[in-house]
Formats: sequence, C-alpha cells, structure tokens
Amino acid sequence: MKRSLVILKFLILLGLIAFLFSFTKKRNDNRKLTKIEVEFLDDNSPFITHNTVNKLLILNQAKVTDIDKEGLVLRKMEKRLLENPMVRTAQVYVTIDGTLGAKIEQRKPIGRVSASPDYYLDEDGKRMPLSEVYSARVPLITGDSENDFNEVTSLLLKINKDEFMKTSVVGIDRKKDGDIELELRKTNLKVLFGKPEDIDKKFQNFKAFYKKTKEDSTLFGYNLVNLKFDSQVIATKKFGHGK
Repeated sequence: MKRSLVILKFLILLGLIAFLFSFTKKRNDNRKLTKIEVEFLDDNSPFITHNTVNKLLILNQAKVTDIDKEGLVLRKMEKRLLENPMVRTAQVYVTIDGTLGAKIEQRKPIGRVSASPDYYLDEDGKRMPLSEVYSARVPLITGDSENDFNEVTSLLLKINKDEFMKTSVVGIDRKKDGDIELELRKTNLKVLFGKPEDIDKKFQNFKAFYKKTKEDSTLFGYNLVNLKFDSQVIATKKFGHGK
C-alpha cells in the first residue's frame, strides 16, 4: 500500500512538473522579440552591413518586436544568411530575454580578378562578388586561367600572412604556361615567380635580394628578378646600368 502511494505521489509530481514546463514554454514562446544583436566574428571590414543582416532575419516584418518567438525558424534564418555571397558562416539564436542574435563570419578576399565584371578570390579559393559597401585592398590578378585562378590561392594566402610581401605585392599575372609574375608597389621591377610552389624559399630569396640591393642603392637598376629556381636569384639589369 505504501509503495503504491509513493508511486502515485511520484506520478502526480511528474505530471505537475510536465505541466509547469509546458505552461512556461508556451508562455515564453508567445512573447515578442525585444531586439536584434549582430556580431561579426572576423576582423574584416564590413562587406555586409548590420542593416542587411537585420532585413535577412526579419524579412517582411516591419520590426523585430512584431515577431513572436514561437514563429521563429532559426535554421531558415541561417539559410537566408548563408545565401548572401558575403557570408561564410552564420549562427542564429534566441535568448531567454527575447534577443534575436546572429553571429556572422564574412568571406575574406585575398585577391581581385580583373574580368568582366571583376570579382574577388576568397581564402577558400572561391569566387566572391565585389561589395557595394567596402573595397578590399588586395593584389590585382590578371592573365589566363581555366579554373578561376584557384591555383594561385596558396600563393595569395602566403602573401597575406607575410607582412613584407603583403605590403610589396600589388599584382599577380598568370602566364599561359602557368608561371606567375609579381608586380611590386612603387617600382617597375618585375618578379618572375614561376609556379606557385616552394613559396617560402622563394620569398626568402627575394627578401634577401631586395634588402641587399636596397642597402647599396642598386634596386632600381634592375628590371627583372627571376625566382623560378629556388636555389638562386637571377636578376637582369636595365640597359645602361652596368653589367
């Protein structure tokens, strides 16, 4: 008898807890949202604005306070954000106090391809359209490629991580044979890089050449530096600048 009474009390308590949970959930779902908070997880300049993200979240609603929490479908919101060509990852959530939050990681351009129209090459080696909000200062990519210049992604990533090369390189020209030629800032010196391989060694060789010729004021006497052979640097002087 006592055991039956204990079981009955347990079932009543369990039912009460379930009722309170359901009641609290229903009441919470019927509450209106209070505000939107958008957080950009990357350190890029904004290629997509907070206002654009807000519109993608609430769609045709006049304001966020018109939306019931019960009517939210967070996965659909995330899908809408991910369909924006400037967004790499997106996470949408709702807090207990009614805040609709979105954490956004933008795509990061590492090169700009000269085409019709121009487009960026992002860090994943994919096409990225230009932004109406912000223009990235990245090397201009020219030349020939059958796969949207994906083959130069590794070189661009290395340039972006090397402060000297990032400051110096303003252009990348891909030749028909696959060789790469670099264009430098504030000089007519061309750098024949060769294939995008042995990148670190070639960077090291070029920086050593640049430092030496800068120190003895002979840098501007050269018109071409050949880095195709990772064991040496072959430099060609301009006509009339000595042997």
